[in-house]
Amino acid sequence: MKINAKGLEIIRGFEGCRLSAYRCSAGVLTIGYGHTSGVYEGMKITQEEAEDLLISDLRVFEHHVENFNDKYQFTSNEFSALVSFAFNIGSINGLTANGTRDKATIADKIPLYDKCNGKRLEGLRRRREAERNLFLSGSDSIENQQIISKKRGD
Repeated sequence: MKINAKGLEIIRGFEGCRLSAYRCSAGVLTIGYGHTSGVYEGMKITQEEAEDLLISDLRVFEHHVENFNDKYQFTSNEFSALVSFAFNIGSINGLTANGTRDKATIADKIPLYDKCNGKRLEGLRRRREAERNLFLSGSDSIENQQIISKKRGD
């Protein structure tokens, strides 16, 4: 399964794109659309490199969420919401309690992940609301999934 356009919109909208390295609210060196691996002070990239890093990072988190699909049989929107969540948090292990929670409980828990270093952040509250709304919005059309795949070259 691949993230759909709605999930990608959440990531792009909340991550933003910066072509010079910066420290995120957690103090981690970041570049592009929230990319953190191998980033160093003073690093600069092009918009094309930012897009390539995003696609590469998405594959990691798509695979991570896909590992839970046998249990949950995610719709495209559920899957995409969880990829956005994992992209930001690093995984969905805690959210799903390692696959022991039902979907309704997962949806109820999404908004609880709105803190950074113990402080509630308005941007994270809004992002979790968007992810939860997408998670609960039902299935996505196959056309939307195909459009995003074509854009990514899958």
